[in-house]
Amino acid sequence: MPRPLRFIPEHSLVEITTRTLQGRLLLKPSPELTDLILGVIGKAQALYGMTIHALVFLSTHAHFLLSPSSAGQLALFMQFVNANVAKEAGRLHIWRDRLWSRRYRAIVVADEKAAHARLRYVLAHGAKEGLIGSPGSWPGPNCVDALTTGALLRGTWFDRSKEFLARQRAENVLPSQFATTFDVKLTPLPCLQHLTEDERQAHCRRVVAEIKARADAENREKGRQPMGVAAILAQDPHSKPATTDRSPAPFVHATYDSTEMEFRTAYRAFVDAFRAGALRLRERARELGEMFPLWSFPPPLPFNAPA
Repeated sequence: MPRPLRFIPEHSLVEITTRTLQGRLLLKPSPELTDLILGVIGKAQALYGMTIHALVFLSTHAHFLLSPSSAGQLALFMQFVNANVAKEAGRLHIWRDRLWSRRYRAIVVADEKAAHARLRYVLAHGAKEGLIGSPGSWPGPNCVDALTTGALLRGTWFDRSKEFLARQRAENVLPSQFATTFDVKLTPLPCLQHLTEDERQAHCRRVVAEIKARADAENREKGRQPMGVAAILAQDPHSKPATTDRSPAPFVHATYDSTEMEFRTAYRAFVDAFRAGALRLRERARELGEMFPLWSFPPPLPFNAPA
């Protein structure tokens, strides 16, 4: 099935999902990898100014809630994050192949009720799968403490390019010589911005308590014990689960059918305009074909953004 066109309307809230190759545990948490991942995200946020609302990295996949200014900003931010997380996790876990199974999936969150539901979904990771007893116990990168207590999300970015050049010059490179600390700034969801900071934290604590109570009930019903942090940290990052429970990605996160239909109508208009533009571009390309030599790839077009 082909990927849908990346349609990010202005002022959209977007949920991002990106998964590891074959569902392998290549993002298996550790203090070192958590520091590196948060450093990459902090560096990307400093470079591209991305508005981040929530995030979580499990062993096999990651989620973000973002408010990009455009599809172009989102593409640059996610390209930087995914490329550098893959390099750091690959270096740490001695993994030479690609880390991600495919390009990230961006799904627009179309209304406030859906936004509350997606925040709850991100916060529930780790507990809802029966891996840990409470969401805040997940040992990998997550936003639970940041949203419930105001704790900092801080990591270390290593400039590997400068480090490589220094080694090429046969310099004695110290472990932290090219390291910079970055904080990941979380912005409240638009649907929570009318609350004070204390009220938002209290709201998130209530959500986390509800998640924990539901996870406890499901664990009792299924007769299972959470895996626990020690067992999670002891897993082989190259291994993969015997089975994975994945449902098809929705086209849009919308609470009401009318909201979904409005989004689908806007998307169809976007696709029609895109196809018309692609046809004009192909016709123009035939006229300009002699500008570039045979067997070459002409330069790609820039992202089409308002002037």
